[in-house]
Amino acid sequence: MGVTHHGRTERLDLADPTLREWTCTVVHSDAEGIVLDRSAFYPGGGGQPPDHGVLLWQGVQTRIAGTRKGDDLYLIPEEGDPLPPVGTVVAGAIEDTRRTLLMRTHSGLHVLCGVVFRDFGALVTGGNMEPGEARMDFNLPEVPADFKARLEELVNREVLEDRRVVTKVLEREEALALPDIIRTQSNLIPADETEIRIVDIVGLDVQADGGTHVASTAQIGKLQVVKVESKGKANRRVRVRLV
Repeated sequence: MGVTHHGRTERLDLADPTLREWTCTVVHSDAEGIVLDRSAFYPGGGGQPPDHGVLLWQGVQTRIAGTRKGDDLYLIPEEGDPLPPVGTVVAGAIEDTRRTLLMRTHSGLHVLCGVVFRDFGALVTGGNMEPGEARMDFNLPEVPADFKARLEELVNREVLEDRRVVTKVLEREEALALPDIIRTQSNLIPADETEIRIVDIVGLDVQADGGTHVASTAQIGKLQVVKVESKGKANRRVRVRLV
């Protein structure tokens, strides 16, 4: 569960993050939410918020405002929108602008993480993103006076390298044998997870990750380091946005 399937739902979002429209069948539908047999909705996690979109069925539209994770992936409809009955074949559609911005932002954070780890030896202590903007916290007690400008230059240099972004799923033991695969200060991989998804920005950053990404760093566009803040004795918060 969580790599190719979650409960009864096949995870199309991880198989092909460019997919925006597909057909599927409703397997559960009530006040708890809607469960599909196949879904390209990213359900949220790892700092990346869930997708928005719609389900179209029999001339009716159901707007999807979020998700809830349980034994299944529950799509949460907008209040007052109709629920498609179990067994209904529906067309799903992801809000493209939001998803694409989130993919660019998420990949940009991996470039940021890779640069800070490589050049400053710091691990991630937290992070969050919205479409086009994000923050990432690092265990970085000391920073040079020109850190903000230098970091922005280094990150965008890597973006312009047009590095491929490759994803693969490995058995847990094989994945954890990779050097520096955990870039967070705490290991957030569930102990019962038998497979681990790896995101590799070729030549820069390899880490465990469950989100959606662009195919190459050039698709990120320019990343601006907006602010570097102190969040305690050894913690630095880096705020970035796409420009």
